[in-house]
Amino acid sequence: MTVHPTDANSLQRQTDSDEQTNIPVATDSQVLNDTSDNRHGAATTARQWQVLSQLQRNRWVGTTHIFEQLIMAGFDISLRTVQRDLNALAKRFPIEKNNANPQGWRWCDDAPLQSLPHMNLSQAVAFNMVEANLTQLLPPVILDELFPWFDLARRQLKNSKVTHSWIDRVRIEPATQPLIAPHINLESKDNIYHALFYQLQIKASYTRGDKSQASEYTLNPIAIIQRGVIIYLVATRTDDTESIIRTFALHRFASVEILDSAAKTPENFQLDTYLDAGGMGFSHPLFSELPNRGKNTSIELQFTKQAGKSLTESKLSDDQIVMSNDDDTLTIQATVNLTSQLVWWLRGFGNGLLNAKPELLYQAVLDKSLNNE
Repeated sequence: MTVHPTDANSLQRQTDSDEQTNIPVATDSQVLNDTSDNRHGAATTARQWQVLSQLQRNRWVGTTHIFEQLIMAGFDISLRTVQRDLNALAKRFPIEKNNANPQGWRWCDDAPLQSLPHMNLSQAVAFNMVEANLTQLLPPVILDELFPWFDLARRQLKNSKVTHSWIDRVRIEPATQPLIAPHINLESKDNIYHALFYQLQIKASYTRGDKSQASEYTLNPIAIIQRGVIIYLVATRTDDTESIIRTFALHRFASVEILDSAAKTPENFQLDTYLDAGGMGFSHPLFSELPNRGKNTSIELQFTKQAGKSLTESKLSDDQIVMSNDDDTLTIQATVNLTSQLVWWLRGFGNGLLNAKPELLYQAVLDKSLNNE
């Protein structure tokens, strides 16, 4: 964060005012005292810089929230110190407080841009795209810090024809049929993200997809994964002695309470390893008969040449082999995890898929009436 030079000077003067000296020779104790004063002044400036960075233009930010953010940043201070800082800064910077209880602070509506965090146009484009595409995956504790940057990015881009041209020409489109995301209880979502961020357990009321009534669970949050428009919590249940890793759709949480107890992550758990093993592919009842439920299985698919053409450009796996047949068809061999997701994807080829091996895979694709998980 940067501020207007005059503002920066006034902030530094707050801690430097007593540092001038005209004494040509100083004793050892005076040198030590001056060094201590310098360090204290630098620490105060750094702390107050952090205080200013927490404030937003259009939202009131509570003093307690600012205090918590400074504690997270490593400052050993009291809430009273933050309150004194804010009152002192209000004399030199365009910030204001409200009369609410607890009290809130913000930048004044007419605060000059130089007094707010600064960014160039390239950074503004990046923040704009983060706001558009990633806010659903960020915890509130981080979003609260990013809101003033999002606001500044919009202001920076408002009068820039070049950058607006780029933003207007870039989109992320889903590869499947676009769906409207289900409603998520925002309080539950915030509590889940908070618990995951601080590695705390949660007590939740959750309705499973195959049930009509909610159940109470105490969960160990492990990770958040967005799959299409659905956001999932990866967690274990405390009543499960085997600590099986499960997925919980966020829109099915009716309520979530954050507990004081620390969450327990299974030993040696790695999110990327879990995903690479097909953890989010969802199992299929037919594949339970196969070794390891169909994970890392060699498959062979036969397509019409037109239907299989896309797979010659985007591969199913690193070991994929494509063979052109004399009858104008394509045979594709690859090693994949057999999941419901694979079955649904293959069904999308319709009559373009001519055959599949193992036979159990082709049976799952043809049995369109089968209810999957």
